[in-house]
Amino acid sequence: MTATAPPVTRPAAAGPDLTRAALSGGRRLRNHLATTAIWGAVLLAVIPLALVTYTVVVKGAGVMNLSFLTGDIPNSYRRVGGGMAPAIVGTLLITGMAALMAIPLGVFGAVYLNEYGKQRPLARLIRLMADVMTGVPSIVMGLFIYISWVLLVGEQTGFAGALALACLMLPVVIRSSEEMLRLVPDELRQASMALGARKWKTTLTVVLPAAISGITSGALLAVARAAGETAPIIIVTGIVFAPNWNLFDGSNTALPAQIFRNASTSFPAAQDRAWGAALTLIVIVLGFTIIARFISSRFAIKER
Repeated sequence: MTATAPPVTRPAAAGPDLTRAALSGGRRLRNHLATTAIWGAVLLAVIPLALVTYTVVVKGAGVMNLSFLTGDIPNSYRRVGGGMAPAIVGTLLITGMAALMAIPLGVFGAVYLNEYGKQRPLARLIRLMADVMTGVPSIVMGLFIYISWVLLVGEQTGFAGALALACLMLPVVIRSSEEMLRLVPDELRQASMALGARKWKTTLTVVLPAAISGITSGALLAVARAAGETAPIIIVTGIVFAPNWNLFDGSNTALPAQIFRNASTSFPAAQDRAWGAALTLIVIVLGFTIIARFISSRFAIKER
């Protein structure tokens, strides 16, 4: 009888497990690196914003009081004190009129481009012109309104400033609203039409409420840009030292123009007024933001 050697037992292969563990460790490492890079980018973006906000608040709060908000603008940069009531009134009136003209027209234009025009030649032309207008410098728009309106009327008015700001806001509203309308699922449109609703009613009652949050955000960006524009206001509105509530008669002014004029001088009193005007403008834009968020949350379609 010949003895047979016992079978040799080999250890189980651990290759796949080691490979899987190595891959898992590599994924965790890449995830940590990506997370670190994202937070680093966030800090790089937040630090300048925080520094600017802190500087404006610290320097502007020193002159912020009731008399600053209600007083007239001094007719001399050397004078200490004074207020920014004419600029505050002008900013609210001019920006509000510009928003009334640009936002509805921009939203209607976006509805046509996304819901009706699609890729028709007219729709493509409107998109091209909107993209071109988005990159036009604000001073060019101010010169356009000065030639086409101010010289025709013969007077610098607040309405001329509203026209210039509306021209700057319009392409931003059109392009941002169109992108928001594109994000609305086609299933919502099809479901509404399947129930017998016409296209205009589907757009009005289904598509627009579904995109209202994004449209409001785009309109807010346009308003914030318009509220901070300086060149068109200086060119087409003139200058006043007392509040002018009539946009169609007489010169007007706004906070960005006063910030530029007062900050450009070497007098400490004027520079203090510029910091106070900058803080006031930030507060106004923040107020617009809160109001816009409330409107969008009130009329947006709620998930059930």
